[in-house]
Formats: sequence, structure tokens, C-alpha cells
Amino acid sequence: MAIDDPVQEPEPDTGPAKRAEPAEPAEPARTSPRGTTGPATGTTGSPTGTTGWAALRPLVLRLHFYAGLLIAPLLLTAAVSGFLYAFSFQAEKVVYRHELRAPVGDRALPLGDQLNAARTAFPDGTITSVRIPDEAAATTRVLMSGPGVEEGKSLAVFVDPYTAEVRGTLTSYGTSAALPLRTWLSELHRHLHLGEPGRVYSELAASWLWVVALGGLLLWLGRRRASRRALLLPESGATRRRRTLSLHGAVGMWAVTGLVLLSATGLTWSKYAGENVTAIKDQLGSGTPVVSATLEGRGGDTNGGGTGSGDGGAGGGHEGHEGMTGMEDMPGMDHMEGMEAKDIGIDLVVVAARQAGLDGPIAVTMPQKDSGYVVAQTDQQFPVRLDSVSVDPASGMIMDELRFADYPLLAKLTRFGIDAHMGLLLGLPNQVALGALALALILIIVWGYRMWWLRRPTKERRLGAGRAIPRGAWRRVPLTVLLPLAAATALTGWFLPLLGISLLVFLALDGAAGLLARTRAARTAATAGAPAATGPGGDTGTGGTGSLEP
Repeated sequence: MAIDDPVQEPEPDTGPAKRAEPAEPAEPARTSPRGTTGPATGTTGSPTGTTGWAALRPLVLRLHFYAGLLIAPLLLTAAVSGFLYAFSFQAEKVVYRHELRAPVGDRALPLGDQLNAARTAFPDGTITSVRIPDEAAATTRVLMSGPGVEEGKSLAVFVDPYTAEVRGTLTSYGTSAALPLRTWLSELHRHLHLGEPGRVYSELAASWLWVVALGGLLLWLGRRRASRRALLLPESGATRRRRTLSLHGAVGMWAVTGLVLLSATGLTWSKYAGENVTAIKDQLGSGTPVVSATLEGRGGDTNGGGTGSGDGGAGGGHEGHEGMTGMEDMPGMDHMEGMEAKDIGIDLVVVAARQAGLDGPIAVTMPQKDSGYVVAQTDQQFPVRLDSVSVDPASGMIMDELRFADYPLLAKLTRFGIDAHMGLLLGLPNQVALGALALALILIIVWGYRMWWLRRPTKERRLGAGRAIPRGAWRRVPLTVLLPLAAATALTGWFLPLLGISLLVFLALDGAAGLLARTRAARTAATAGAPAATGPGGDTGTGGTGSLEP
């Protein structure tokens, strides 16, 4: 979000004690074929005399300036809410400690008894799933739907696994089982508590974040500097705007990779761009697979057809389930004689899943009318444990299995990206890194606005703002670069609709502002009886106030 430009405003006069600031390194002058001389930035001189980065820099600078200036409020909102969300995981453990933790006893009770305790406490609720931890001091989380439970969320009943005491209830949301504090911050970050319309803000911010970040990177790398140290560390001895620019660029250099990754991962589950991402993944056969739990169409093979693809097709039964050691001794197994029982119970389902290799924390989704149990690992920390199986409720046999190792590559990368964005992939280190990135983004934005403020013409307008970057920068870009760039921009705008639409709006407003400026200049010139003086690209004067044309 560097809000920088090649024009240096004079410092406001602060009196004799004002400390002199070192001048910024000047770009070398270039001579055009016509013999006119202008700076390498292309802000003056013949457009035909600049090539390469010297021709492209004004365009990148102009786009970076206005994108940072106009989109930064959305980015600032996302950064502040994201910073708070990053540490909500640790806050949950403190705020909801009574519900999440229980004294360790001698022996855990059967899961069936724990579920009965939840049903007794909330008889009007329906159990949809159960999250079973692998920590001795953690409570069992029974998720229920029912009257008074908001759509898309569940009532989490926390049960002491040693006494079956209900230690409390809280609203739970999402696959990460977010509790009220984290849910509130998550919704603030995603849509400002405005529902679906509010998602436009976060997608717009994510769509522009990578553009602004990469544009700032190009501008920072293209600057002349005395040493390589100044590329990564703030310049020592600099003051005022130069010091602010140094801080802005150095911190941005450290944060740019993380910011681009945040932008990319955030877009994968956005409303409009996310649909395009999903469509491409599906066309490439890289969509996220789902384990099949359908009871119908299995024929006489109770082993199902676990193929790892989640389609329940043929491919042989899951090995090792013909004799699941210990199941015959479990309570309730005597009811399986003659297959009279329709549901063997959650305890035997968990035994079957454990013998299928599902260790660690798991979530058990309860069976529906035409489907069996689904047991899935929930350990999203690296190395992840995200295998899942479906279990026949009548026989306890594995109907289908899905191993995370069998996911398509894009599906794996999507899972890693989303979990990293949410602070789940690496646990606390991941959350600290997200907090640091959010803080860096906040500082970059603040420094960017400060640079804009310091460029204001204080002697003429005490309350004025920094002047605009001159328009017409695109005219300096060679056609061999401009045409592919325009095509890439159009393709990107189609793939990221909110980016494309907002860019078109910016250009339309800029065109209107430029037309108005030229009209006023022509009228002034006609009144004075002299031709209107125009700046580069038709911009009048040096103090353009709202041009957005790249």
C-alpha cells in the first residue's frame, strides 16, 4: 500500500531550527530520440523516449497510489479484525475454560452415556455430531440442532467424559467449531455482521490486496538506494516523509509474501471469485472429495467400496474389518445377532473407525435416514490428520474411506491455504504469524496515508491533501508491453469480478474528472484569450485532485 510518487513537495517552513533532510537519490536523465531530456520515470519529455521499467513505473505508481488510497480503508478494516481473530483461539481457551476442560478421572464413560446426558439436559434438541478430543482433560462436545438454534450453527453441549456432567452450553459454528467469541470476530472479519451483502467488502479487499502489495514491491525494488541494507531495513538518519517511506517500504518488503498468500487464500472461499476458483478445480478434477455414507445401492457387500474418492464405487472392501478385535466384547454387540439392530451405537462406530486407522481427535456425524455414520479426523495442525470413513450403523462395517493422502494436489493446497489463513495449520505459531502480518498491514496503511498527508501544499492550503499523480502514464508504455498488460488485466478482472468492476468504476470516474478539468481549463483560457496550459497526458496544472486513470 505504498502511497508514493516521484514528485517531491517542499517541506513546510518550521523556522530556523528546521533540520535539513537528505535529498532522495535522483533518477538519471535520459535523452529521447527527439533530443528532449526528462527523468527516467517518464513524467516529462517525449513518450517515445522511455522504455522498459522507466516507461512502466509511472503506470504502476499511479495504480498503486490510487488503489492504496481508495481501497486502504477496506484493507485496514480487514487487518484490524484479522488481528483480533488471530488471537481469538487462545482467548477461547481462557474465556471458556470451564466448558472446555474437566478434571481427569480414572475411566472415561461410554460415549452413549455422555450423549444420553446431553439429551436429558436438552430433550428438544437433536444430536447431529460429536467431537471427541484426544486430550484427557478435555470435555466431549455434543453438537445439537433444535428450537432456538440459529440456522447454520449448532448448540454445543460440553460433557465431562468421566462423570457425564454437563459443564455448559455454547453456540458453535463451522468446521473449526468456533465458539461465540471467535464466531463474532470471524463474522466481523468476513462480512462486518452484515450477512451476505457484507461479504463484498472482504472480497473487494482481498481482490486488491495482492495488486497493491506486488505494485509496492516493484516500486520498492526499482528505487535507487545507497546499500542493500536499505532494501530490508529502514534508512537510518532519514526524517519526515523520507523516513516514513523507508519504514513503509522495508516493512512491506518483509510482509509482501504473506500478504499475497492471504489475498489468494481469502479469495478461494469468497462469493464471486471463489465460484470461479471452484469451477476451475472441478474442471481439472481437483475438487475436494467427500466420503460416501449412502446406505442405498451397496448391493450385498457390507464392506462398501472404499476407493478414496468418496464415491462408494467398486474397488474392494476395507481390509482388516472381518475380525475387529474387541468389538464382540463391547456393550450392545449381542444385539447384532441376526442383524436385528439398526444401530450398533456410537461406541462401536468409534471402535471401527479407530481400527481403520483414525487416531487423534475425531468428529462423528450421526446417521440420517438413508446414510450411515461418518467419522473424520479433525487434527488440522501439520502434519494433518484428516482421513475419514463411513460406517454402516447396522453392522459396524466400513462402507467407504477417504485418505487425505489421496486428495488431488489442488484440493490439498486449498485445504492447507484455508487452514493457514484461519490460523489452524500450525496452531499457535500460525496465529502469531497472522497477527504479525495484520499488524504490519495496519502500519503500512498508516504510513502510506501519512506520506500522502506530508505531501500536501501546506503554504497554499493548510487543510489540503497530497496532490494526485499526473494522468497519461499509460501513453508512455510501449505497445509491446501495453497490449499484453491490457489483456492480462481484462482476464484478471473477469476471474476476480469485484476487482474488474471496481477498476472500471475508477477509470470512469477518472475519465469524468479529466474531462471536467479540461473543460474548465478551456473556459479559463478562452476567458483570458490564451491557450490552456496542460500537463502530461492532458492533466491541467500540477495539482490534480482526483485523477484515477492509470
